[in-house]
Amino acid sequence: MKALLRASALALTLAVAMPAVAQAQTLTDHHAQMQPSPTFNLSASGEVRIAPDMATITTGVQTQAATAQDAMAQNRAQMNQVIAALRRQGIEERHIQTSGLNLNAVYDYPQNEQPRLRGYQASNQVTIQVHDLDNLGRAIDAVVAAGANQINGVNFGLSDPRAAEDQARRAAVRALQAKAQLYAEATGMRLVGLRALSEGGGYAPQPPVMYARAEAMDMAGGSTPVQGGELVVRIDVTGVYDVAQ
Repeated sequence: MKALLRASALALTLAVAMPAVAQAQTLTDHHAQMQPSPTFNLSASGEVRIAPDMATITTGVQTQAATAQDAMAQNRAQMNQVIAALRRQGIEERHIQTSGLNLNAVYDYPQNEQPRLRGYQASNQVTIQVHDLDNLGRAIDAVVAAGANQINGVNFGLSDPRAAEDQARRAAVRALQAKAQLYAEATGMRLVGLRALSEGGGYAPQPPVMYARAEAMDMAGGSTPVQGGELVVRIDVTGVYDVAQ
């Protein structure tokens, strides 16, 4: 009978202990699941330097006269000559766009007197695209000779930046992969896979080269020198890599 009682007590003890062990194991597994897997969050960039193949110019005519009608009439006549000169330089109609048209009263402000109307000032500006950069200087000279007295900037760019952007993307991804591999070697980790990849940057037109007024340009000998230089197309990428020991 005593042996039977000891066996029953042992069985009861085991029955009580086993759920506790199972519960502890469950908590351990849950804690392990709650731990985030290690990752590398890295960024890199790729750049491509490329010569521009087009330029955008903003040019125009500003006139002043005693009446608004005369100011606009003079402006219209000069602007028609400017547009005709652009067409003679091979600039297509679709690459000539009006970007500003203004008419304003002009006043004199004598000391201790009421403002006096001097006349009216009319201005008309067009933004043009030049896709033959060898003709850029001659086009500028032609519009000035035709009556343009304002040139507000020359902005160099790319007609189609996609090829340069793709080249920069490849360079950025190669740089990112190399950086991830370096970090893995330095930390004794192993790259498991790329979890996420995001992109920033891209092609942005070059800031315009500004001219205060057309008269400030050097017109002595040959066409106006305008240098396109090169553009920088930059792509930034950020990647998240899963890693393991």
